[in-house]
Amino acid sequence: MRIMNKKMGWNFMNLAVTAFGGLGVELLYAFILEPFLYGAQMRNWSAGQTIIHWILTCATWGGIGVWLVRTAEKNYSLDILSVREKMQPWQWIAALTLVIVSVIIQYFDWGGFKIVIEFQHLGAVMFVFQYLYYVFETLLFMMIIVFGQRACELWLGHGKIPYGGILCGLTWGLGHILSKGSLLVGIHGLLWGILLGTAYLVVNREIRKAWVLLFLMFVI
Repeated sequence: MRIMNKKMGWNFMNLAVTAFGGLGVELLYAFILEPFLYGAQMRNWSAGQTIIHWILTCATWGGIGVWLVRTAEKNYSLDILSVREKMQPWQWIAALTLVIVSVIIQYFDWGGFKIVIEFQHLGAVMFVFQYLYYVFETLLFMMIIVFGQRACELWLGHGKIPYGGILCGLTWGLGHILSKGSLLVGIHGLLWGILLGTAYLVVNREIRKAWVLLFLMFVI
């Protein structure tokens, strides 16, 4: 049984890593493919070119997300779309608390409410596409949490520890360290991932609720 759990754990960890790699596909679009097609770097794109980038990225991330869900169910008998037990009142309170904590963190990071600042900066049309982009970005980092959680539980047990959030935070933090050259930003990413992983456990690992909750924590 231990050997089987170890092997299955690696299968789920591979799915988590695939989700992380899927997020990285955007870099190929943003820094290689689209600059070649548009003849301009990302910072110089028009509004239309930026929207095309978001749509292309969303389509890619959506396709990867569907493949991950189907692969988990077909190959490893994990139906992550199944409905779990009803949430208890304390869980709803905990979920609301996590959103409030996230809003406070985002407020200090952005110097105001993120969603308001982005609307003012982008305008209505670009704002809609930017937040559609966030919906699909949330999908993939949620997949890191889901499969990372399952893998570590098979290896280590203790299902109440937010393993998936730790993994998400490590990948998120590493990405920000490499892109921004800041260890402090990387640590912030790690803590943020743990917060998101905790939210996934609070909603009983139910994907539909988790997607909404993680999205709200991410964007508000």
